[in-house]
Amino acid sequence: MKHRNTVEFVVHGNYALFSDPITRVGGEKFSYQIPTYQSLKGILESVYWKPTFIWYVDEARVMNKIQTQSKGMRPIKYSSAGNDLAYYTYLKDVCYQVRAHFEWNENRSELAYDRNEHKHHNIAKRMIQCGGRRDIFIGTRECQGYVEPCVFGEGEGFYDGYGELNFGVIVHGFDYPDETGKEEMAVRLWQSAKMENGYIRFPLSKDDSPEILRRLIKPMKAKKFEDKLNFSGLNEPEFAAILAESGDQI
Repeated sequence: MKHRNTVEFVVHGNYALFSDPITRVGGEKFSYQIPTYQSLKGILESVYWKPTFIWYVDEARVMNKIQTQSKGMRPIKYSSAGNDLAYYTYLKDVCYQVRAHFEWNENRSELAYDRNEHKHHNIAKRMIQCGGRRDIFIGTRECQGYVEPCVFGEGEGFYDGYGELNFGVIVHGFDYPDETGKEEMAVRLWQSAKMENGYIRFPLSKDDSPEILRRLIKPMKAKKFEDKLNFSGLNEPEFAAILAESGDQI
């Protein structure tokens, strides 16, 4: 389903690491074969984000062949001084088309004055054209990514006509108190992650889907934003036309 404030973009890079938490216990990370919902949402938040709204990733399309490459790493040993030797398994030569939309964060009543859909949608599209406001990382910081606008579904993908591939249980994302209204942090697990002809259609984080399992991590309280005290927008001159039309502030 395409929403009125939908954005579409492609993110690509030499490497990606959507680490399976099971493999992190021994210090040697191994990537899932497909991006997680939370990782794509994090990319969107690096492109453009304000606490006024929440990004929802509707679907993604895997454009390149799924390939892995292992690298020897020297992570810090926290039990003693020095470094240790570990092997991280990355995805290489990755490219994903993404379709997403935003909805107002109803738990942020103090920011209701900032709910201008036209303004935020135009800024988000502009930031995609500019490659994002902040650096883009594909799963983890050492995997630099690049964002560009695209028409979702256009172009030839490696898995076109490939059929269905199942990936079992993977991490879907995290529930934070400022988005759920609950004073807790929880993890979401996607029980039946799958890709069909290269397309991954995610259950949304807000939905009470039978495909999603939630597990409490810890109690947590949401941060309060107070205008002009600990929250302010960026007044970029290139948005003058958008501001003039919306009559609001960025």
